[in-house]
Amino acid sequence: MTCYGGVAAAAALPSLPPTTLTTLPSSSSNTSVRDVGSGGAEHPNTVLKPTVDGFKWRLLISYDGTHYKGWQFQQTPPTIQCILEKALTRATKLERKDLHLVGASRTDGGVHAWGQVAHFVTPFNYDSLDSIHAALNGLLPPDIRVREISAVVPEFHARFSAKGKTYHYKIFNDTVMDPFQRLYAYHVTHKLNAAVMREAANHFIGTRDFSAFVNSSRNDGVPNPVKTIFRFDIIKMGALLQLEVEGSGFMYRQVRNMVALLLQIGKEAISPDIVPKILATRDRKELAKYTLAAPPHGLCLVAVKYNEEHLQLPLVCPTTSLGRHHSISKCKVPFY
Repeated sequence: MTCYGGVAAAAALPSLPPTTLTTLPSSSSNTSVRDVGSGGAEHPNTVLKPTVDGFKWRLLISYDGTHYKGWQFQQTPPTIQCILEKALTRATKLERKDLHLVGASRTDGGVHAWGQVAHFVTPFNYDSLDSIHAALNGLLPPDIRVREISAVVPEFHARFSAKGKTYHYKIFNDTVMDPFQRLYAYHVTHKLNAAVMREAANHFIGTRDFSAFVNSSRNDGVPNPVKTIFRFDIIKMGALLQLEVEGSGFMYRQVRNMVALLLQIGKEAISPDIVPKILATRDRKELAKYTLAAPPHGLCLVAVKYNEEHLQLPLVCPTTSLGRHHSISKCKVPFY
């Protein structure tokens, strides 16, 4: 089975009519497009220009990561990027190598997302994004949805332009698990002390070297371990504990490792002051003495933050697509 197995049912769908588009002439890779049809938004300082590869588009994506091996492309088992690229190749009639799809965060297997961001390019411009938006969601399986599509300036990069990310980790802290939370919250039966967890979480806030909280990953090369945590809140909602962490960026399994240590502190197995001591070692082996990474299914990428200039619509471009409602002029089934 290939990575596209998740869209096998969608493959039987009839092809949707293509969106009206303006094709970029082969000799105009460094020129501006002045007329792409109606519905454009304007900004005084920015003109939609083709990049070296074409016109650039931003996707805002949500997905249930339960049945996927994370975001990053691989042939099998299925990944989010792999299935999304399959839908994009059908909707745009382009090859995978021409799309240059890039995600903001390479979420791990089983991790969910509400606000994943990605970009792709096309050699042509669109008059409207509603049709391709509808086409993508028609081709994607129901556990992956494109929430928005918009044009972006050539300088925008989903990953490298990101200025911050927000993750939530959910813990269901009760003796009996809520079956409706089982795929999205980690079940902990031991009574947790939220107050000491908050005390410990405060030690993460600020600019620090998080080497002790990072698993090695072949994909990351040698990343900069110095990150800034803007906030780390622990919100109690009945039996549900929601840990919300916002930072400049996160490395491989960093959030799950921080959560795992907070869980041990919440069980009162260790003291909150262990956090700065482990941070000071800059050694992942030190954290391993106390805990392993928390399970992935409780984690969700909620938002990716960018500078405003990167999100402004170019001068000549279609308006952002948020999806479209369908309506009928007359009820076709009698109502009794």
